[in-house]
Amino acid sequence: MEKVVRDIVYGISLQKVIGSTEVTVEALTLDSRNAGAGSLFFAVAGTRFDGHDFIAKVIEQGCRVIIAEKEVAVPEGVTLIVTENSHKATGIVASNFYGEPSRQLKLVGITGTNGKTTTTTLLYNLFMQLGYKTGLLSTVVNKIGAETIPSTHTTPDPIALNALLAQMVDANCEYCFMEVSSHAIHQYRIAGLEFAGGVFTNITHDHLDYHNTFKEYLDVKKRFFDELPVTAFALTNIDDKNGRVMIQNTRAKVVTYAMKSPADYKVKVLENQFSGLVLNINGKEVWSRLVGDFNAYNLLTAYAVSILLGEEEEEVLRVLSSLESVEGRFQYFISESGVVAIIDYAHTPDALENVLKTIANIRTKNETLYTIVGCGGDRDKAKRPEMARIACELSDKVILTSDNPRSEDPNQIIEEMNAGVPGYHFKKTISVVDRKQAIKTAISMAEKGDIILIAGKGHEKYQEINGIKYDFDDRQIALELFEQMM
Repeated sequence: MEKVVRDIVYGISLQKVIGSTEVTVEALTLDSRNAGAGSLFFAVAGTRFDGHDFIAKVIEQGCRVIIAEKEVAVPEGVTLIVTENSHKATGIVASNFYGEPSRQLKLVGITGTNGKTTTTTLLYNLFMQLGYKTGLLSTVVNKIGAETIPSTHTTPDPIALNALLAQMVDANCEYCFMEVSSHAIHQYRIAGLEFAGGVFTNITHDHLDYHNTFKEYLDVKKRFFDELPVTAFALTNIDDKNGRVMIQNTRAKVVTYAMKSPADYKVKVLENQFSGLVLNINGKEVWSRLVGDFNAYNLLTAYAVSILLGEEEEEVLRVLSSLESVEGRFQYFISESGVVAIIDYAHTPDALENVLKTIANIRTKNETLYTIVGCGGDRDKAKRPEMARIACELSDKVILTSDNPRSEDPNQIIEEMNAGVPGYHFKKTISVVDRKQAIKTAISMAEKGDIILIAGKGHEKYQEINGIKYDFDDRQIALELFEQMM
């Protein structure tokens, strides 16, 4: 692919141009190591490195076109484009370079603390079963029709994102459903994209290691809706107290959904068992294989988006009833010994509480509920004691263990979680640093009918310790341990 620079920099805030914009480029890059002849290098300030420090290096490597926020001296024959925000410029230029692929799809973005992955995946599976070739961009996996592409971030960088969207267009996809993380909004990874719709699921305590305050986290999420075009819809959960805040300044068509409040789209839970949910959605009864009130919200969201995109109600409900749970989201199995094991990604206080309350609504109270939970290292520390407190309040036995310790001492993380354990719950709580050993401990204690919740990692197939990702799959390890202990 070869593009003239002049033709791909429209839409960005141009402050100064040194050199010619009539030159051509064949590739875009944010990584100085990949910048060479034929490439355009974006100098952006990251959390660890500042791309402006590598401008001289990329010129030595043969790069002749650079977009930056600072004016620096460059030799003749090099084009330097100075812009107000090179993060934002990356998204806009990437969209232009790949032919504005988001305008050739119906792109729907889902944002919020919890429910993004399940909702996007439900919508992808729903539209595929409705006969549309569909794209998916999620934490777990990216898909172009039936083709699977590994996912490394909730939202890829703008260049990778637009390249994926362009591949979807080339593959004749009509729709794409994508998770939109707060990091992606803040870092302008979605700049230059045109959305057909935006969805707000909920907002709770998360990512305060990055956003510093809850208000900043809220404002970042809100910016997504502020920037939706007038042609889009803004679907918001008004059971969440911040649901109306999200759409205060949007130009998009505002549509609401809820379980507890008056709304355009309503759901009522009629039955909630391990076998599934019976729901009333806008006056129509539907059964689903999914479990829990939080999944009732996810199913309602998928239904509402489908109707807003023009699909026929009866067909949408029919397909919804056939959809299965997303990997690592309330994914359960029953061992040969009769113990129920549940794998769930719950890694925020709200998500953990939702899962535990769902279990409480289903169980008969005669069983013992074991909860295995940890907290990630190098992440929001404020939620650690809260996660432990919730686990203790809503479980019979709690095992505090490692999640992804990353560069932190897992013992210290567990100690900080223990600070949230009320004194009257000390006897029900134990700490087992090794996650596999923690799972083994719960299995060895559990009897027929008991329930083990393994929370925090869900779909992840690794455990990150001191910069190394070791193979680790909660579900697979639980299955193997059950078999060994038969």
